[in-house]
Amino acid sequence: MLTGFLGQVWAVAAKDLRVEFRTRERIAAMGAFVVLTALLFNYAVDRTAVHPREIAAGLIWMTLVLAGLLGLGRTFELEKEDGALQGLLSAPLPREALYLGKVISNAVLLFLVTGVTVLVFGVFFQLEVPGNPFPLAGVLLLGVLGFTALGTLFSGITAGTRMGETLLPVLLFPLLVPLVVFGVASTASLLAGFPPAEVVGNLRILGAFTLLALTAGVALFRFIVEE
Repeated sequence: MLTGFLGQVWAVAAKDLRVEFRTRERIAAMGAFVVLTALLFNYAVDRTAVHPREIAAGLIWMTLVLAGLLGLGRTFELEKEDGALQGLLSAPLPREALYLGKVISNAVLLFLVTGVTVLVFGVFFQLEVPGNPFPLAGVLLLGVLGFTALGTLFSGITAGTRMGETLLPVLLFPLLVPLVVFGVASTASLLAGFPPAEVVGNLRILGAFTLLALTAGVALFRFIVEE
């Protein structure tokens, strides 16, 4: 039973990733946005008034959220454009598997973009990579999972509206405040060279947020797509 469910989740995620890596529409748009945004911030920051490293964490997370919205807003657009969404919903596929598969594919794409973001900001802002990069990767991974869990859910809500891509950030931004606040604080501490033990509390909060977002998504997605 569980094996079959996980197979369905992976089938949805693999299908989306195959399509994306073939077309490269979303990942190219998000990657270009990240590079251009980092370039603008590089010239906009007054380096005589503030050291770029002091604000890099906030800029990285702000860029990730905005870039992520470009990708999340089109989570269900391909199926809608091809007329395949109704066929997918009428298939003998649990709604929970559809939701989790979409979350996984979105998270993989956004985590790839996250790597590009950290690399680009690291070059422009001369950031020092921590000796142990795994705590920073863990913070960003939890942030990506929490973001995509909520973003996929709300993308399903706005998919049937005429102003879906405009409505998505309006609904999503207020709920992302805790994620961004603790994500920025953890990232800033790690980039400043503080030991990973300093951010354990923030990691627990990020983990709880992500778990709550996934639980809410699994519970509510069925009712959203049925509407």
